[in-house]
Amino acid sequence: MNREEIKKILPHREPMLLVDEVSLNEDGSATGYYTVRGDEFFLQGHFPGNPIVPGVIQCEMMAQSACVMFAGKMEGATPVYTGLDKVRFRGMIKPGDTIRIDTRLLKESHPMYLLHGELTVDGKKCMSGDFSFAILEKS
Repeated sequence: MNREEIKKILPHREPMLLVDEVSLNEDGSATGYYTVRGDEFFLQGHFPGNPIVPGVIQCEMMAQSACVMFAGKMEGATPVYTGLDKVRFRGMIKPGDTIRIDTRLLKESHPMYLLHGELTVDGKKCMSGDFSFAILEKS
C-alpha cells in the first residue's frame, strides 16, 4: 500500500508519516520502505554537512511499518509506543538510502503488542530491536 492507503490506517501525517509503502507478507509479517530524500526535518542539524537519520526516527519508522498487521484494529484508535528493548544500531542511514523495514509479531494481548523489527539498506542491517505498543481507543 502507498502513503495515501497507509493514512487510512495510521493517524500520522506529514512530517511524521515515515513510511512510503508497506505490504503484508504471506506469513503475517510486514515489510515497509522509506527513501531518505535529504530534506526531512529530522536531518536539519543532525548533523550539518554529514546528515544521518537519528536512531529515534528509525524506531518510529519500524513501528509505523507494522501498521498493516493491525489495520482492522486501528479504526478510531491511536497506537502508542510502550517500550523498546534490545535496540542496536549497526550502520548509518543517509540521504539517498532506501530503507527496508521488516517487522513481525512476537506476542499479543490486546491492546498490547510485542514485535521485532529490522532496518536494512542494500541488504546491510542498520538497526534491529524489539518494540511494544498499545492500541488505545479514542475517548
